[in-house]
Amino acid sequence: MSVSGRLVGLLAFGVVPVVVVGALYDQAFATLGVWVLLVVVLVVIDLVAAGSPRRVTLERALPSRVRLGETAASVLSVTNTGRRMLRAVVRDAWQPSAGPASNRSALVVPAGERRALTIALTPFRRGERRTETVTIRSFGPLHLAARQATLQAPGRIRVLPPFNSRKHLPSRLARLRELDGRASVMIRGQGTEFDSLREYVRGDDVRSIDWRATARHSDVMVRTWRPERDRRVVIVIDTGRTQAARIDDEPRLDTAFESSLLLAALATRAGDRVDLVAYDRRLRGRVHGASGPELLSRMVDAMAPIEPGLIEMDWTAVPGLVRQVTTQRSLVVLLTAIDAPGISRELLAIVPQLARDHLVVVASVTDPDVLASVQRRTDRDEVYRAAAAERALLDVARVTTVLKRYGADVVTASPAELPPALADRYLALKAAGRL
Repeated sequence: MSVSGRLVGLLAFGVVPVVVVGALYDQAFATLGVWVLLVVVLVVIDLVAAGSPRRVTLERALPSRVRLGETAASVLSVTNTGRRMLRAVVRDAWQPSAGPASNRSALVVPAGERRALTIALTPFRRGERRTETVTIRSFGPLHLAARQATLQAPGRIRVLPPFNSRKHLPSRLARLRELDGRASVMIRGQGTEFDSLREYVRGDDVRSIDWRATARHSDVMVRTWRPERDRRVVIVIDTGRTQAARIDDEPRLDTAFESSLLLAALATRAGDRVDLVAYDRRLRGRVHGASGPELLSRMVDAMAPIEPGLIEMDWTAVPGLVRQVTTQRSLVVLLTAIDAPGISRELLAIVPQLARDHLVVVASVTDPDVLASVQRRTDRDEVYRAAAAERALLDVARVTTVLKRYGADVVTASPAELPPALADRYLALKAAGRL
């Protein structure tokens, strides 16, 4: 049982007659007892008239998935199987990170009828957002006291990465179509394959002339080329402790997910095969053998429940993971944090091994606040911050130099710029015939 504010107000109202009667007839205690007894009788009557919260059946309907930041509707159907009207306050116990607009709602359900209660959910964290119970507080007609019960009504919704970087996809696809031969740009290189023959026009590379085809035709014929298809792209995401750091109010891991999704969408349109591995000291997620729309669907499903582990990344296992995915020469993208040389020692140790067999790209987020701190030196505190920022940038530059010396390409940018920067590097590798 629970009481309402109306009951408290009613008891407080009884103080007035108690004081008046006590002052006139010296019967304060007797008057108080009569008043309390009257209120107790009203409470009992109210509870008897209240509908039973246990004679209720609950059904829940909600979408299985929603993107982070979007709003989904959770519909809870409440059926009153009792004989009295249900005047209730319903509390649906969603996790706070599910972002319910309100977790308490008033509901009136006549006997034998059903009412739907809709709650808007706007999650602000990825992963599985759950609710297990619904608490129903049923008031009587006087609304003095309520009968209360907690019923099981489990529900869950999977919150997927938002993929905000998809806004960059149309412009990159347009550049990809140029490279792919559907526009006028035709490039021959190590990573290209023969596409078709056409007549020579002024400006064409004379080295592309096919003399045998020219001999069979009345015009000079040239060969056209397009980037090779069916290449392998292996994305390895570091899910260790360094990925928990928030930069521009976004965890590094979420930026890695955004970059992976944009690169995968672009690569699968180019006809390449994409595999994803999320790892720290154990395999946290893997997507293998998918293409087209299925690829992105499986990737966001795999990414949704992953949170950074508070452990160091085991880079020594990464070459073996890549070999499990493919043995042919591939583009291996390592999404991690480039920090001080001591922290990045294991990463630096395995890059030469990977670079012997694959084309390696290391992508990392840079902190815009660190870059801004270098420029602010108006007082002593800012000078110290600028010195620390300079030291951090020098450490990153040292690691970057070593990675390049070992044969890896390095892409660094702010959280908003890293996904398109990585996609641009992929297109540059295609254009250069390296992939």
